[in-house]
Amino acid sequence: MATKKFPKLIGVDLGGTNVRAGLVGNGEIVKLEAHEHSSLTENGILDEICRTISAVLTPGVRGIGIGVPTLVKNGIVYSPNNIPSWKVVPLQKILERRFRLPVFVNNDAKCFALGELQFGRGRGCQNLVGLIIGTGLGAGVVIGGKLFSGSNGGAGEIGSITYREKNLEHYCSGRFFTREFGEDGAVLDRRAAAGDHAAREKLAKFGEPLAEVIMAALYAYDPEMIVLGGSVSKSFPFFEARVWEILKAKFHFQNSLKRLKIVQSKKPHIAILAAAALCLDKK
Repeated sequence: MATKKFPKLIGVDLGGTNVRAGLVGNGEIVKLEAHEHSSLTENGILDEICRTISAVLTPGVRGIGIGVPTLVKNGIVYSPNNIPSWKVVPLQKILERRFRLPVFVNNDAKCFALGELQFGRGRGCQNLVGLIIGTGLGAGVVIGGKLFSGSNGGAGEIGSITYREKNLEHYCSGRFFTREFGEDGAVLDRRAAAGDHAAREKLAKFGEPLAEVIMAALYAYDPEMIVLGGSVSKSFPFFEARVWEILKAKFHFQNSLKRLKIVQSKKPHIAILAAAALCLDKK
């Protein structure tokens, strides 16, 4: 079977404190650049993005993809929580004028799902859901091999679903461990890896809210694969068994579970690759 060939692309990961850009050649990062924001004004951050892209730009690049931590519609970025100076920023139009290349912008969790489809654990899948679990909970949905964003760009906002007295994100994120145990999840992970039984049981407890999130994704989208990313996903080996235990006890369509795969993202710099994957999805 021939190896799939990918065009030369640039992927950009925009965060609240820095911007990272990577030159992606044939599905691998061949050059990486990162800059901290020297200014938090709207134009200052735009200049930082352009400077970072320029540092990895080479002849032959076919497109630029950018992942941002907020709602995006038609290339317009709306009010990222971690970039207060940005309210309504037509990022796609600005960068296309600057670089004279096709530019694609979307929510970082949606990018993550595409990145796993094209470059990671989801290769060969047609229907998958990517879950980014860190300080919050984000999701991206791929249906029929294409990103599904919905009518207003909000498809996959599973974390906003009402659950108990809050919503799913409140329970299924890194905040779970400080709220339930008064401890940091990363610290628990290190202790669990060293054999601490109490830490392992605390991490396993996270499998309970995660199973609720996965069931919501299964009922809504019926994917063949769930891919987990984000800082909390690093502890997946400690809560994987609990997730499956609850799914097998509570999920109504047990035959679907026989074909379902729940996996942990393993690709380095997946946020960069995921942003680049936007170009492949649009193509």
